[in-house]
Amino acid sequence: MNHTTPNPRLRIVGNDQLVPLLDGSLVPYVNLDNAASTPVLQEAMDAVQRFMPYYASVHRGTGFKSRLCTVAYDQAHEIIGHFVGADLRTNTVIFGKNTTEAINKLSFRLPAGPDQVVITTQLEHHSNDLPWRARFAGRVLHVHALPDGRLDEAHFDRLLADYAGRIALVAVTGASNVSGFIQPIHRLAAKAHAAGARILVDTAQLAPHRAVDMRPDDDPEHLDFVVLSAHKMYAPFGAGALIGPKEIFLHSAPEYTGGGTVDVVTLDEVHWAGVPDREEAGSPNVVGAVAMAAAAQALMAVGMDAVAAHEQELLAYAIERMQAVPGMRIYGETDLNRLDEKVGVIPFNLTNVSHFLTAAILGYEGGIGVRSGCFCAHPYVVHLLQLDEQHAESWRSQLLGGDKSNMPGMVRASFGCYSDLGDIDRLVAMLQRIARGDYQGDYQLNRATGEYRPKGFVEPLADHFLLI
Repeated sequence: MNHTTPNPRLRIVGNDQLVPLLDGSLVPYVNLDNAASTPVLQEAMDAVQRFMPYYASVHRGTGFKSRLCTVAYDQAHEIIGHFVGADLRTNTVIFGKNTTEAINKLSFRLPAGPDQVVITTQLEHHSNDLPWRARFAGRVLHVHALPDGRLDEAHFDRLLADYAGRIALVAVTGASNVSGFIQPIHRLAAKAHAAGARILVDTAQLAPHRAVDMRPDDDPEHLDFVVLSAHKMYAPFGAGALIGPKEIFLHSAPEYTGGGTVDVVTLDEVHWAGVPDREEAGSPNVVGAVAMAAAAQALMAVGMDAVAAHEQELLAYAIERMQAVPGMRIYGETDLNRLDEKVGVIPFNLTNVSHFLTAAILGYEGGIGVRSGCFCAHPYVVHLLQLDEQHAESWRSQLLGGDKSNMPGMVRASFGCYSDLGDIDRLVAMLQRIARGDYQGDYQLNRATGEYRPKGFVEPLADHFLLI
């Protein structure tokens, strides 16, 4: 960050939390698993703490607390709409649990004919693939990825041309949770619209790192639908959102029905409420919505351009230092001049060291949190690893037989707006040790899970937190 921008690191709850290592020492935790979930921004925590004394029912309660909660919940809708540049005169913000639920909701609510298709991509998280397969069985088309992991836009163009007029939706990720590649979402939107299709952008991985702008409804590059999760943008209180045209949700009954979704019910008739009420069945997660809105406001106050600049600095420093580690293989973009094309995600492997083992040693002996595996994006990871079909089929058979020990995958280090160069230094120092075989634990493999755990080590979890 530049000197005029407040340091987001100072606003992270638990950023300096000490965690135990295998040798019994305590070190400050280094969280490099932000692509999975981010920690809590102090602003989100403060908002929740200020709000909780007033927590009550929302909608139609006559007491002061209910009125306050209703206003806060309504304001949260507006703030999230503003965060993604939505025109709330024509679009609605629908709260739910997370991005996965939001995409599933749209899969149920999207109007489509029996011969229409959905175009998605090989880069997608399963959450932006499997719901479409369930709704459009046999009618989901996947745009290929190029060998380096970028979208094959020429293939995208061919699918649009081949199915023009029959495309119910184009569903693409804004940024890959595996490689970090940022998609040219507005250019893809213009192409989708020219082919008579709407577009959904999964911004779960993009929104914490870059500004999201749906743009005006009449703009050819307008994003028709946007989905995002609070737990990836520093507010892990169980909220997510779907933003899209009001008219889409008014043509039929919601997939979940019950309390709050109706205006009038008789024994013979149901008259549904307007949006977003009809789409938010039951008592909503008001606390989660408040936290999500507070985090969005904090990110906007810091400035998404400043967040992007900070993460570009981290990426360049990390890639340059990691490439000096013996046996290092980084997947995706490593050109320091093209790092503006990706968010702060680095997938990698060490030669002759299981990704499961690398991640375990980083955690148990370095106090560094990363993730390993396929990151809920199996086809994309298999593609990036350049596995042939014979190898892939062998792995799948073994896994389906209950043995994950040889499951292919990568280690993923992912940054947040609070990460710093010292975090990277600790990561690289540990990777150097692993590459040399200089680690202390006798790690045992659980073949059913693929996890490595140090033999005889009992984690002192109760010294830190347990409910019972």
